[in-house]
Amino acid sequence: MPNAGNKSVKKVVLAYSGGLDTSIILKWLQITYGCEVVTFTADLGQGEELEPARKKALLLGIKPENIFVEDLREEFVRDYVFPMFRANAVYEGQYLLGTSIARPLIAKKQIEIAEKVGADAVAHGATGKGNDQVRFELTYYARKPDVTVIAPWREWDLTSRTKLIEFAEKHQIPIAKDKRGDAPFSVDANLLHASSEGKVLEDPAQEVPDYVYSRTLDPEKAPDKPTYISVDFERGDAVAVDGKKLSPAALLAKLNEFGKANGIGRLDLVENRFVGMKSRGMYETPGGTILLSAHRGIESITLDRGAAHLKDELMPKYAELVYYGFWFAPEREMLQAAIDRSQEFVTGSVRLKLYKGNVTVVGRESKYSLYDQDLVTFEEGAVAYDHRDAEGFIKLNALRLRTLAQRRKKLKLD
Repeated sequence: MPNAGNKSVKKVVLAYSGGLDTSIILKWLQITYGCEVVTFTADLGQGEELEPARKKALLLGIKPENIFVEDLREEFVRDYVFPMFRANAVYEGQYLLGTSIARPLIAKKQIEIAEKVGADAVAHGATGKGNDQVRFELTYYARKPDVTVIAPWREWDLTSRTKLIEFAEKHQIPIAKDKRGDAPFSVDANLLHASSEGKVLEDPAQEVPDYVYSRTLDPEKAPDKPTYISVDFERGDAVAVDGKKLSPAALLAKLNEFGKANGIGRLDLVENRFVGMKSRGMYETPGGTILLSAHRGIESITLDRGAAHLKDELMPKYAELVYYGFWFAPEREMLQAAIDRSQEFVTGSVRLKLYKGNVTVVGRESKYSLYDQDLVTFEEGAVAYDHRDAEGFIKLNALRLRTLAQRRKKLKLD
């Protein structure tokens, strides 16, 4: 029986991929709630043709005016990926948050469509064990606090792949041949990354099979000659590759091409999910890995030490908020304001060397550079720096250490 807050639902907006699971959800919503279903399919650069999703929705009885397919690639990179990369956000030291950052945009658009068509509910296909259910629903409630949320995986009894297939066959839902039986692993993709988890990846002791990778060339098979590229930045955002100005989405796509060809961006990770369990996944973030290195490279010469170190202290909290789904929470927005303020002079160019899975910064320059060669040179510089000043600096910083040492000596603790 329906349990979406025990409310009757007349019209629901479903986040719809056109795949087996969301197609089953579509039919299940019609049967279980007796409601009108509106589908929303977002193009985030997942690399798949989206027209089949529209045709499948029509086949399942959805009215043409209730089928929404939107190209969100530019908005995704400009308003979500780039702000996150200004923070150099990395979850648990490794994960570049490719799935996490996509969910608030999809959920926000769902709410906008719900308002437009007069829907009283929204639905998603995230399971009851994962992080995505939290990310979707926190955004739903942040954008429309009184919305009714339907999460089929927490309601229905279709708890196995076999039951899902049986339901699909019973209701004449088309099933791709490779979906009959257990799929080898689950994939989520967008312009920033591709992630794979489940089945063959569930044992963290076993190496990821080669066939799982889709966005990167095997580093061992990458070219024997390194590739050199340059990335230009303005106020913390990448704006050009090799001197050519590109839109945010086009720029990330270009970096993806370079990353793929050189085997860059593979990550085999066991992470701590927000819901409490550990999960093993394989991530490919070719362009994002290059972008992170480039951004840190330009920051290294344009950010003051205090600002740079404070950013590094704030980053884990920022990354955690994104991972947990609090994109629209005030604390994330507060951190974003501080981070964006730090990017005022993060402008210039970075040169990178790409080689067999590695990305290395080999040059950086900016008209706002704080790097002063006269200060750091071993030769006599034009800027006065009296080496004798260091003595007082060291003694002042050593004062408390000397005091502690004197106490230990007095109490004969050494």
